[in-house]
Parts: sequence; structure tokens; C-alpha cells
Amino acid sequence: MENEIRYPIPPFNMETAQQKVQAAEDAWNSKNPEKVSLAYTIDTEWRNRTEFINGREEVKEFLTRKWEKELDYKLKKELWGFKENRMAVRFEYEWHDAAGQWYRSYGNELWEFDEKGYMQKRYASINDLPIAEADRKL
Repeated sequence: MENEIRYPIPPFNMETAQQKVQAAEDAWNSKNPEKVSLAYTIDTEWRNRTEFINGREEVKEFLTRKWEKELDYKLKKELWGFKENRMAVRFEYEWHDAAGQWYRSYGNELWEFDEKGYMQKRYASINDLPIAEADRKL
């Protein structure tokens, strides 16, 4: 699998950068840790909030825990900027916990891709805002 190309590949232009962001949004909205993890290098490096994640296997474990906690998760991503093999993305997602409290989580991600189009670095800063179910946008 690592020999496969994961299009689009860097260097990105506006069209291919937006395609990459949409592919990530679609994958994350599947809530399938195995599928999502395949977009990352075997040795990917992440910072998600205060958690440091190393490697595709840890990504799968992290995403499994995430979607067990963040119920009815729905995500929207937006390209903020790009250069060569790097992107900046803003996002928001909504979810509720087991007690039924809804949240809107906002944040920014910095992405770096390898030459085959796999994400090798992902740094995410995220804030959570409790909301009423009636205030949901997504």
C-alpha cells in the first residue's frame, strides 16, 4: 500500500488543495478509523489538543476512542492556505456526549504531506463550546 500514490499529490495548487481537504472531510465524516488512517504515513506524527500520536496504529486507536465519545459527529473543513506540500485548514464539528450535551468544536490544523500524497504530520488546535441542540449548524 505504501507504494501506491494517494492523489492529489504535492506540490498543490488551489484545485488539488481543495480536493485534498474535501477528501479528508469525507473520510472523517465516515467515522471509520481504518479508512481514515490509510491517508497517513505509517510513521505519521500528530498533535491533537494535548495528545501526541505517533504512527498509523495509534491514529486508529485515537480515532476509535474519539468516535466512541463524540456521538453523532459531523465535520466541516475549509482550506485556509497552502504552499508546496503543506496546508492550513480550519474546521468545526458538532457532536454530543453520552449525557446528551451538544458541543461545537472549532480549530485549526497544519498538515504536511509526503511525495506520494500521504499526510506525514498533522498538528491540531481545538476548542470545545457547549451548545444547545437547537443551536446546531451542521
